[in-house]
Order: sequence, then structure tokens, then C-alpha cells
Amino acid sequence: MEVEKILHMNGGEGENSYASNSLAQKEAIVKAKPLLEQSLNDLYCNGFPDCITVADMGCSSGPNALLPTWEAIDSLDKICNRLNRKPPALHSFLNDLPGSDFNTVFKSLPSFYERLRTEKGHESGSCFVAAAPGSFHARLFPPNFLDFVYSSNALHWLSQMPKEPMSEFDIHRAYLDQFKSDFSAFLKFRSEELKCGGRMILTLLYNDSFHSTSPAEPAMLVIKDMISEGLIEESKLKSSNFPIYTPYVDEVKQVIEREGSFDIHQLETFHVSWLEGFVENDNEGLDKYARGKHVTRLVRAVVESLVSSICGDNAIAEEIYRRYEIKVTDEILEKGRGAFANLLISLVKK
Repeated sequence: MEVEKILHMNGGEGENSYASNSLAQKEAIVKAKPLLEQSLNDLYCNGFPDCITVADMGCSSGPNALLPTWEAIDSLDKICNRLNRKPPALHSFLNDLPGSDFNTVFKSLPSFYERLRTEKGHESGSCFVAAAPGSFHARLFPPNFLDFVYSSNALHWLSQMPKEPMSEFDIHRAYLDQFKSDFSAFLKFRSEELKCGGRMILTLLYNDSFHSTSPAEPAMLVIKDMISEGLIEESKLKSSNFPIYTPYVDEVKQVIEREGSFDIHQLETFHVSWLEGFVENDNEGLDKYARGKHVTRLVRAVVESLVSSICGDNAIAEEIYRRYEIKVTDEILEKGRGAFANLLISLVKK
């Protein structure tokens, strides 16, 4: 599976789009704001720059793509109001894989700039937004170019599928090794692109088996059922794993410490329900699987490009989603489970 060529969130603004099904990811961005503001305060007060250059790694599409930029502007406004100084200009680069729906993001820029003007009194020239398509597992910017790097709900994605392992133990080791390689490369390249004392705020999914469950768990149950019924070839089972690794906290810390370019300034964890944003109306109250449909749309918006590449048959893919609604309700939600475990880290370049 060529991850970089295949992977993208569902574009547009339709029922199954990422724009319409990313409230859980939005909540993670909102929860990270206090640490974002603290980090920007430390950065700004160390020299009072006239312009701050930031990059959002793995920005995706839809309204969330511009939310970190808005949160950064809002934070800098508060900081500068407190210090009685003029806020610096913000140069914000949005990064994601080339297949991401940048068109929808940039169509929303005029309304974003208008909101800056009406709600914050910012005139033209206070914020500049640009795209930086490409893999964040590689170099994206010139050396000593960035002041600040932000990434939310992206670093658990691997650059490629690990080599096919032989046993369950080997599966975990293969995915862990790929994560270590990818995350080390990410840190190395960002350290080259950041100025001395540059900051990073990273939020990624982590492994907390007590509180959270992977959305892939019910998906694998569905696929195994369909294999036993002869609806999917058994050979598809090995290719149905996704290029995602949710590390343990200690695994993340070890990679940061061994790579050596950054100091860990702060580390926090929090949980976001799979049902974030779900509102049960009167009609849905009669539908036991309404919550399952909500979760299925959330998951589908993220992994449909991968599912389509595996199945190659739209009818099979639709049957997977239909069964997923039932399985995720009966096996996860009805048992009071279903939350994303998020790891939030503040880093400072040495």
C-alpha cells in the first residue's frame, strides 16, 4: 500500500466528508489551546518578533484546517493586550499530503479573513495563510525558517505499512519500529526547520487500553465475519490493517529523548468521546443504531480512501460500513466504551 499516494480524508462538504464529521478532532484542538497559548507566550516574550511563522502538520480539510491558525491569533492577541504591544503578523503554512482537499480549505479563506476583520479588528497584512503539501516525514521548509510547529491527530499515521510480520508479537514490534523510525524522522526534520528555541505542540492518539478502544477493533470483527461468509477473500485480511500506530506514552518519550533535538516542556493526556457532537433527536431515539451511524461516518471520513483501495468494490465497502454501524453499537457503545485517548506534548528545540 502506497500510503502517501492513497491516504486522504474525505473531501468536500457532503454527508461523509471530513468537514462534516470531524467534531472529535475539533475537540482535541480546543483542549490543546491552553498549552498552545502558554507556548506562544514563551516564544513571543523571548524577543518580541514582528512576525511569527508557524506550520500546521497534517492540517487535513474542512473547518478544522484553519482552527489552529485562529487559536494562535486569538492567543497572541490576548498575550499582546496584556503586554500592551501590537500583535505580530502570523505566517501560517498548512501542511498535508498532496491528495488532501486544499481547494475546500482555501475557498473558506475569504470568510476567515473577514471574520478576523469583524471579530478582532485585524486588517489586511496581519495574517498570511499558505499551503505546504507533502509528507511531514520528510523535509518541508528551509533551515531555521519556522518559529512554531503544530500538529493534531496526525502523528499516529505511519509513512508506510510495516513489512509483513509472522506472529502477533511480530505485528506489534513491526508497527512500533515503523513508528519509531517515522517519529524520529519527524523530530529530526522539524529541528532543522525550526529556529533556535522554536516550539512544537503535538497531539496524537496514544495507547490507553483501559479507557479507549481503537475504531479498528469492530472493523476487524466485521471483516472476519464477511470472510467466514465468503463475501471477502481471506487474502484481504492481511491487507486490511491500516498504517496507524497508537504508541504508549513511554514509547513517545523514549523516541524524543533518543533523537535528542527537543526538551519535553509539558506532557498531558485527555480523552474525547467517539460520540462528540452527537445529538439524539426524537426520530433517532427510536433507532438503536443512531450512535453507531454517527461513529461510522466519523471513521468513514478518515479511512474511506484506504478501505476503497483494499476492497476495490463499492458494494463490499458499503456492506462493511453497514455492518460496522451494528458492530460498533453492540460491541463498543452499548458497553459504555468508545473514546479517543490523546497525548498532548509541548516541546522546545534545544
